[in-house]
Formats: sequence, structure tokens, C-alpha cells
Amino acid sequence: MIRYAKPSDHPTIRNVVAAAFERTDEADLVERLRADGDAMFELVEIDGETLVGHILFSRMWADSLNLYAALAPVSVRPDLQKCGTGGRLIRAGLDSAKEFGAAAVILLGHPAYYPRFGFSTEAARNLKCAFSGSPAFMAKAIEPGALDQPLTVVYPDAFGV
Repeated sequence: MIRYAKPSDHPTIRNVVAAAFERTDEADLVERLRADGDAMFELVEIDGETLVGHILFSRMWADSLNLYAALAPVSVRPDLQKCGTGGRLIRAGLDSAKEFGAAAVILLGHPAYYPRFGFSTEAARNLKCAFSGSPAFMAKAIEPGALDQPLTVVYPDAFGV
């Protein structure tokens, strides 16, 4: 079952994120995004009573009236990776991003993984930010035309860029 994260989930989310990345940097990022008020929403996947995955979307700043979201991070317990949890969280997150009014979602991620969800470097071609030009910098338009014009986007301060 996928649902919105609750404050009572936060300690378990931290553990899942740290375990998924085998370090605490991404778990610290999640906590900074929350503390700074930049987290748009977080989703978790629950298996029985166990939290097995997490995804966070944060606000991005852009020279546009549209709302843009950053997807980072998506985390799954190591013993359950490659079983579909991450994909389910991404698809549910994209649906929620649309409900929240995001015109597009932007990420820095594995170039072989995210295209299956509609992300591409081509969609990010008009975006200017610290990661522009990286093969890991991808975007997906939710609203038609949201990425057609040149646009400067800025990640929240928690990302340190």
C-alpha cells in the first residue's frame, strides 16, 4: 500500500533511506528539506506493517509562474530492491505531483533507470541549473509545453548547489 508519509514515519524513513544508499547523506537531505519547508510531499510503501520504501518531491524555484518539482530521493530497503517498489513509488509520486499542480518533475538520477518513467535528458534540454548537461539530469513534463521554453531552475538550499 502506498500512502502519504506521516511524522511518525520519519525515524523509519531515515533508516530506510540510509540503508538504501549505504550512507546518511540522502537521509540528511530528506531531513533538511523537511526542516526548511521545501518538501512538497513524501510517499511511503507499506508491506503489512513494515515501511519498505520512500520517495520525496520538493519544490524548485524557476523563472516561471509554473510549479516545478524535484524528485529526490527514492529509497527502498536493500533486501527488497529490484522488486518493483521504487517503480510503484515513482508512478504514484508522478500522479501526486500532478495533483499538487507541478508542471514538470526534474531529477538527477541513473540514466538507465528513469527513462522507463518518461524522464529524459531531451526533456531537460531547455533547463539551466547546476546539473545542466549531465547525462543524469532529466525531466518529465506533466503539463504539455512545460519544458518547451528556456527556463532557469534552482534546487532548494538543502541540495547544496
